[in-house]
Amino acid sequence: MKPALKPAAHLLSRLPRAEWTKLRTAGGTGRLLLLAFVLTVAVGCGTVRAVKCTDAGCGQDAVRLALTGVTVGQAVVAVLAVLAVGGEYGSRMITTTLMAMPNRLAVLAAKATVLTAVVLVTGTAAVLASVLAGGLLLPGSGFTEAHGYAPLSLADGPTLRAAVGSVLYLCLIALLGLGVATAVREATTAIGLVLGLLYLFPVVAQVVHDPDWQRHLQQLAPMPAGLAVQATVGVDALPIGPWAGLGVLAAWAGTALLIGGTLLRIRDA
Repeated sequence: MKPALKPAAHLLSRLPRAEWTKLRTAGGTGRLLLLAFVLTVAVGCGTVRAVKCTDAGCGQDAVRLALTGVTVGQAVVAVLAVLAVGGEYGSRMITTTLMAMPNRLAVLAAKATVLTAVVLVTGTAAVLASVLAGGLLLPGSGFTEAHGYAPLSLADGPTLRAAVGSVLYLCLIALLGLGVATAVREATTAIGLVLGLLYLFPVVAQVVHDPDWQRHLQQLAPMPAGLAVQATVGVDALPIGPWAGLGVLAAWAGTALLIGGTLLRIRDA
């Protein structure tokens, strides 16, 4: 006979399933995931149709154009991540959760695991659809072999890196939102902080006139640094390299989770 699980181990084994059930049954989760998918693909298609390459060497990054929708879809992913924990605090269900599982870091880890898995699936579908749609639409906008652009294909190393990196980017945005929401505990405030962090940094960088400071801001800001992973043209001229930029975003997400996890442990629910 197999030995029975100890109570604590039994609870830990059930945590991911419990968090998946809460996320799946929460109002709006399915709609938010669908919206993230639709916006990511639609904005990418719209950008490809709007930008024209009328002659050879037009200087556009075709892959990045096809993946432009990630900059919009990320907002929905951030909202979903915030609501994954902010909704529990708003309804006070977090008290029940922590009574059932006193190990608070295990609860946060389970939430992060389930959220990452859900965003990984949705993000992969959205990015693949964006690349496929881009491959079909780009020639009509002038991105042809005659103008120096090979057909979009995941068999191409830089294109594959941009696609995989975009999926990882969305997962890191979700973890950033989860960490901020855990620290703040109020959904509206957390959404404002995360979106402000993502979209205000690039605006500030554009306002700064000093080129060195502008470059430093682009290297440190989570969105410009993270999205460097999408670049396939002029990579050497970027303020930060593709994977290094994604590492900056990972540092932001890790810091948010560290702060959120610390506060979750030391204060009352």
